[in-house]
Amino acid sequence: MEVTERPARFDAFAADCPSRRLLDTIGDKWASLVIVALGLTGRMRYSELSARIAGVSQKMLTQTLRHLERDGLVSRTVTPSVPVRVDYELTPLGRSLLGIMRHLKEWAEEHMPEVDRARAEYDRR
Repeated sequence: MEVTERPARFDAFAADCPSRRLLDTIGDKWASLVIVALGLTGRMRYSELSARIAGVSQKMLTQTLRHLERDGLVSRTVTPSVPVRVDYELTPLGRSLLGIMRHLKEWAEEHMPEVDRARAEYDRR
C-alpha cells in the first residue's frame, strides 16, 4: 500500500499559521495596486509602475515588488542593455489572485462615498 502525503492544511485564524504572512503581503495597499496594475497592463517597467501608482515612494515600490517576487506572485526580468531594462509581470500564481484584487479595488472605488459618509458620522459622535 502506497502512502501519499496529504497537503498541509492552513488556518489563518491560528496565530502561528504561515498563511498570515501571505495575507500581510497581499493585504497591503501597494501590493494590491501593483497586482491590479500588472494584471490590467501586463508587463511593466519599474518607472511605468511608479507613474501608474501615484503616491508610492521608490522605497515602498521596491519593497513591495521584492515581497511579491519572493512570494511567487510577480516575476522580474532583467534585460542587459544600456541602461539595464527591468520588467515586472504577474506569474500564473499572481494572475490567479488578480480577479479578487481587481474586484476589491473596484468595490473600494464604488463604495467610497458611503464610507466617507460613515466616517463623517462616526467623527461627529
